[in-house]
Amino acid sequence: MDYIKEANQYIMKTYNRQSVVLDRGEGVYLYDVNNKKYLDFSSGIGVFALGYHNEAYNDALKAQIDKLLHTSNLYYSVPAIEAAKKVVEGTKLSKVFFTNSGTEAIEGALKVAKKYAYKKDASKDYEVIAMYHSFHGRSQGALAVTGNEKYQEGFVPKAARAVFANYNDLEDVKSKLSDKTCGIICEVVQGEGGIYPAKKEFLEGLRKLCDERDLVLIFDEVQCGMGRTGTMFAYEQYGVKPDVVALAKGLGCGVPVGAFVASEKFDSVLVPGDHGTTYGGNPFATCAVSKVFDLFKELNILDHVKEVGAYLEEKLEELVKKYDFLVERRGLGLMQGVEFDQKVPVGDVVNQCLEKGVIFISAGNNTLRFLPPLVIEKAHVDEMVSILDSVLSEK
Repeated sequence: MDYIKEANQYIMKTYNRQSVVLDRGEGVYLYDVNNKKYLDFSSGIGVFALGYHNEAYNDALKAQIDKLLHTSNLYYSVPAIEAAKKVVEGTKLSKVFFTNSGTEAIEGALKVAKKYAYKKDASKDYEVIAMYHSFHGRSQGALAVTGNEKYQEGFVPKAARAVFANYNDLEDVKSKLSDKTCGIICEVVQGEGGIYPAKKEFLEGLRKLCDERDLVLIFDEVQCGMGRTGTMFAYEQYGVKPDVVALAKGLGCGVPVGAFVASEKFDSVLVPGDHGTTYGGNPFATCAVSKVFDLFKELNILDHVKEVGAYLEEKLEELVKKYDFLVERRGLGLMQGVEFDQKVPVGDVVNQCLEKGVIFISAGNNTLRFLPPLVIEKAHVDEMVSILDSVLSEK
């Protein structure tokens, strides 16, 4: 059967998909319908943190399927309550709202900022300061704060877009403040923009600005959260706590679920009728969240990421030194990027590695992105580097 031909007949072409039909996964490997094996260094864009076919995870979801999948948020469910407790305790914030995706988590976080300002003075048309080269999602609100015009054109009028400042440039953020500013949003590590970690003084400066002006500080940890950088949330490494954090991807490890979590000062800003979701926080999704937190603890994921992440950094630095067309390595933990100069298109490298059995994705300005499952071992790093090195040696 020609699966790709059939897919192109029925599925909207909004992705430039690779000509691979994936069929199953085991550990950190994926297999296509022809049984070709691939080492996965993208984990479904940072989603499958626990790898494929984790038996304890699968068994928890199977058991929940047999009990209850959905109730709506007009009722309570035990998995949602258990998951909420673990998310709140993990973030060290106060209240959580479960969504279906990272984009929806961003939408909710923005609503917190705007409603908080509206309650103080309903006469103003409030705006948010966001960062250039950021990515926060594809819906209207998330696109409005995404600092890349190619995603916005045709969808978000210029008048509806956020005010943008340069990432890691506190003085530029200060210059964009006005009496309309209600909040500031940024990724702690920019993902789609090319894997750029925030500077400590930048996040500290944002926190101070928001405290002084009573603004809402929103951190987007959809990609860099849930252990990806070696701490459960990347902001923990900076000693800077947000007012609201947006989560998804590794939060459910494959089940579509996101969340935004607010500190105590802001946890009652949204009242009944202000926000909602039919599917968000259903028993199945929150069962996944709850089990993910349990397994992170049982498997000692954070210490593992620190160890293997340091090894990955070391091996990538060796490649950067070896090839003059590699500009630099950037990242934290198991969220890494290697930038190529313009003479070597990173897309070609992605395709050639795929042919040799390693799955990568790109980011930003010609950057190869490394987002493996958090359970990879040093041997998997060596396997990946050997194949990547073989491709780079032909450039």
